[in-house]
Amino acid sequence: MSDHADREWRLIREESRPGPLQMALDEVAAETAAAGGPRTVRVYRWDPSCLSMGYGQAVDTVDWEHCEAAGVDVTRRQTGGGGIYHDNEGDIAYSIAAPADELPGELIESYHELCPPILDAFARLGVDADFVDEERPPIYQPACYLRGLHPAHDVVSDGGAGRKLAGNAQYRRKDAVIQHGSITYDARPEAHLAVFSDPDVTPAAFSERVAGITDLVDASRAEAVDAVETALQEWADADEGEWTADELARAEEIADAKYRSEAWVRERDAER
Repeated sequence: MSDHADREWRLIREESRPGPLQMALDEVAAETAAAGGPRTVRVYRWDPSCLSMGYGQAVDTVDWEHCEAAGVDVTRRQTGGGGIYHDNEGDIAYSIAAPADELPGELIESYHELCPPILDAFARLGVDADFVDEERPPIYQPACYLRGLHPAHDVVSDGGAGRKLAGNAQYRRKDAVIQHGSITYDARPEAHLAVFSDPDVTPAAFSERVAGITDLVDASRAEAVDAVETALQEWADADEGEWTADELARAEEIADAKYRSEAWVRERDAER
């Protein structure tokens, strides 16, 4: 149980929604926490599969025709880094939203305060995961999972010496912090690389850098999701919760104004 457990938290169990709405709900969770409502830990699923572009990612790195033909949504995250292909089956996403004044102001300290439940989830599944033990050079910059690895926020197998399993990123507002992350259940390298316009990387090279839970242990996706939910809930001592009708309406507004809009996705001109 963390120091956060004496505050009001809610756990929202895995929900399947389109990527633009999932990104909007992260913002809504931050607004609620900043306004004195409950802090939120949640798990979510991308439906349909989605490419989330990093905040500064160039649009010409995306294979837009492939994404349309394959039924892959494309949106842009608030957080930086490269693009992440969130497979509907192969990706497990989570986020944590809390008031800014309850977290360290220094970024690395904040990561290390919020990531323990993610490491705990891997431990529950029998996966020996930890922050990468040293920086590693990038393989392909447009893909987040193939960028350089950093001990502050990249989680890898073999106790810190192995392949990337999860990435974590933070968006820090004046009044709240959102940390969200992608946990690889099934890596699916061909599908991951196909969303990029000209990846000079083979699936074999991708697999040398990235592993999924399915590569390491015999666990169903439901078991993996349960491990993440349980770890988050126990870390925060969170009550079972759900979105209010007002929060869902607000999320639709944000998604329409930003995460579904060409101005945000293609031009990054919408209000951040």
